[in-house]
Amino acid sequence: MKIPFLGHRREKRGAPDPEGIAELLAECELLRSHASRAGVELDDTTASLEAVDQLVPRWREDEEILPWLGNDAGLYLGTVIVRTVPGASWKIRPDGQPVVRLASGREFDVVASGQEWAASGVPELSQLYAEVAEA
Repeated sequence: MKIPFLGHRREKRGAPDPEGIAELLAECELLRSHASRAGVELDDTTASLEAVDQLVPRWREDEEILPWLGNDAGLYLGTVIVRTVPGASWKIRPDGQPVVRLASGREFDVVASGQEWAASGVPELSQLYAEVAEA
């Protein structure tokens, strides 16, 4: 049976929705929860990265939370970069890892950086942002 008003709709598979991806990656629920309990509002600004750097790292004592919080920290860093650095955007590598691509074409593995920050506090997220923003 043909129903003419329905037409031939075909969904484009594999066509990413950049805004949807950005919103999904910006959730960072665990980091936002930890920050909120410490009175820090994550408003996607560089000032909020500095505030996150000052959080007491109680998560380092919990090996189960540490990798998740590091992942969220990296995604939050990437969110701030994408929203404030002209030409920066999210890219999903073939292995599924989200990275930030700068206008220059340079890619920045924010999740790896977030993992390092969560484990040791070094380098600070605000410092990483400054390095990427000036590149």
